[in-house]
Amino acid sequence: HSLQQPNQASGVTGGKPELIENLAKAGIAVGADGIFLETHPDPSKAKSDGANMLQMALMDELLRKLKLLRDVVINM
Repeated sequence: HSLQQPNQASGVTGGKPELIENLAKAGIAVGADGIFLETHPDPSKAKSDGANMLQMALMDELLRKLKLLRDVVINM
């Protein structure tokens, strides 16, 4: 939702899913204990918020990276 770009004219929200990884890493780096994100096998076919979603196929790699980062942060 942090990347959501409301559009009052059309009623369809936009987003920048390419920033999901950076925003999630930033949160973990400053000590967040969790993240909230939306995912879908094919965001372009999602019934809502598709423009804000990460493709499900990318989740494992993102979570792996976030876990590595969190391990560094909590051991500082």
